Amino acid sequence: MSEQSVLAPLGREKNLRDIVTDKLRAAIMVGELAEGTTVSAPTLGAQLGVSATPVREAMMDLAREGMVETQKNKGFRITSLSNEELLQITDVRLLLEPPAMPRAIGNLTPEVLAQLRDLADLNLKAAREEDLENYLLTDRDFHALILSQANNPVLADLCTSLRLRTRLYGLRSLADLGLLEDSALEHHRLIDLLEAGDGAGAEELLRAHIGHATGSWQTGSKADHVAETPTNLQKEAPLK
Repeated sequence: MSEQSVLAPLGREKNLRDIVTDKLRAAIMVGELAEGTTVSAPTLGAQLGVSATPVREAMMDLAREGMVETQKNKGFRITSLSNEELLQITDVRLLLEPPAMPRAIGNLTPEVLAQLRDLADLNLKAAREEDLENYLLTDRDFHALILSQANNPVLADLCTSLRLRTRLYGLRSLADLGLLEDSALEHHRLIDLLEAGDGAGAEELLRAHIGHATGSWQTGSKADHVAETPTNLQKEAPLK
């Protein structure tokens, strides 16, 4: 894994607030900003090479996602989730995400499918290089693009937010278990199912893997992880 910090200085690109938000979200998810710690906007701004203002704005966005909470006169505290909360979020995701797959199929134009394949390729490259920051960004964009085709922006936004909240735990587990590349490869299989018009198959795949992801939070070995895979998916790694 690259030793370069996620919080390396930024250039002066457009949409600085969004760039800072992505950087800080990634830093939280890969553990560079540890759960339970309190950070200040000026300190983070100095690390990123920007002023405190876009950092504060980004932190407010992350607070709405549930990833940080504001602390008066102190800054922002990185939140943590209990195992029970993780399971509750997973339950909600199971209710929302898989049923959206058949609804998205009719709207998947060749252009959208090409975008999905590009994102899946970039995600796989990031997985192979253990580039967690780009893995997170491409994974988020991949699933958000599919969900956006279900013609329900509220659903897409909610599912993306929930996915980001749990990603901190699932990503660490996948990396520790050596399954990051396998997880990325599953994106290509999901595209194949969607392109073939197999809504039921896509729904089943996504449902099985979201549910199975809870095992990676609770087990400590690859053997345990594989052993808990449903019989008809035993050769497949979890889709995140």
